[in-house]
Amino acid sequence: QRVWLVLEEKQLPYQYIEVDPYAKPASLLRLNPRGLVPTLVTPSGRALYESSVVCEYLDDAYPSPRSLLPRDDAYGKARCRLWMDYVGTRIVPAFHRFLQFQPTPDKGLQGVRREFLDTLRGFAGAMLEGDGGKGPWFEGGEEIGMVDLMLAPWVVRLWVFDRYKEGGLGIPAEGEQGDDEVWARWRMWREAVEGRRSVRETGSEREMLEVVYAPYADDTAQSALAKAIREGRAVP
Repeated sequence: QRVWLVLEEKQLPYQYIEVDPYAKPASLLRLNPRGLVPTLVTPSGRALYESSVVCEYLDDAYPSPRSLLPRDDAYGKARCRLWMDYVGTRIVPAFHRFLQFQPTPDKGLQGVRREFLDTLRGFAGAMLEGDGGKGPWFEGGEEIGMVDLMLAPWVVRLWVFDRYKEGGLGIPAEGEQGDDEVWARWRMWREAVEGRRSVRETGSEREMLEVVYAPYADDTAQSALAKAIREGRAVP
């Protein structure tokens, strides 16, 4: 969804071809022997894959109507890349560790829930430090950016924890114990993401996502991602 979001935000023409990740067609494997999705075929006919790489390519190759990463601010661009990496290496793995974790009489959900919430709190804290709480987007102001789009697909799926995990997600609501200015900044950002047209129009129906996420929630999923989480390896 991240590449799709970038295409929509940059108003680029594209052809979307959906494939079954468990029965990868030869046409995909010719372009990308690893069979990863998304795979982008450029106008020259060459292929690129890995979401963050494709997203940065699109931003560099098509700077108009506007860039999603800072153009003339080397520090600002580097800071955005740091937090894009944080999303991919910290938040997304913690999301799946929490979702796949199976509690036992000796070990409950508290540890993996706390780990995941700490990653979200770190992200929100970076926004608060950067813009003083003005928001709503990661870099402040009214223009959505690349960092926002890297995390958006997981933000709109946070309902999975309330659906599948006892005690739910656990972020304090406004006015509840534990609520503070960091979580207030998170709520501002999350509401902006959930209300964004591109996010709404590129998302899947909840009923479909429940079918996808149920095997993760009971830790029976057989995807490369699920296996990596189960075995304590880096997320592919």
